[in-house]
Amino acid sequence: MTTPLIEARGLVKRYGTTEALRGASLRLHPGEILAVSGPSGSGKSTLLHCMSGIVRPDSGEVRYADGERLDQAGEARRSALRRTDFGVVFQFGGLVGELTALDNVALPLLLAGTSRTAAHDSAGAWLERFGVRGQAALRPAEMSGGQVQRVALARAMATEPKAVFADEPTGALDSLAGEHVMTALTRAARDTGTAVLLVTHDARVSAYADREVTVRDGIVEDEPAVVGAGEATR
Repeated sequence: MTTPLIEARGLVKRYGTTEALRGASLRLHPGEILAVSGPSGSGKSTLLHCMSGIVRPDSGEVRYADGERLDQAGEARRSALRRTDFGVVFQFGGLVGELTALDNVALPLLLAGTSRTAAHDSAGAWLERFGVRGQAALRPAEMSGGQVQRVALARAMATEPKAVFADEPTGALDSLAGEHVMTALTRAARDTGTAVLLVTHDARVSAYADREVTVRDGIVEDEPAVVGAGEATR
């Protein structure tokens, strides 16, 4: 087994009196497509948010690559990783409404210092790859839900990140649009060697993954226990 790209150990996360994670542990390996399923409110989205550095757990560890502790990293470092090493896609795309599809996809490249011409050339190529090159000049409100999600995926992949975190990326789509989105995502991830952590409640979406785990009541049921995960693990 390869060394994990990202490893969560004994994560605990509370929102007020609600304990969203209760000692969750999970490994995401390089190039792996991992589906995280579970009922609504089980903690699966919170687990994704902790592993991608969107939020910090109350206790436990998130280690990245050579052992960097994301749970201890400041907001600036975690934001920088989401611009370069990590791509994030949400259920409703999360595109910038005022920008065209082309500019949305070019945005992370521009933030990383790429010239405008090179960023737009790359963004156009990624839109082509996801089958939405014809929507390059459109803004999110002018596109269908499936088109918005494919643009969001193109943006997430534009920097060729080490990992993409997709939180219910097909949840707002019909079955055909969802199939197109997942086919495009898995093909792009395979081509670039990008790992994907995919949160979903849909068995048809989970079928695209190499491996599936289930989260219930804040605990990952299908992941082997992590030795030495710390006092947060129960």
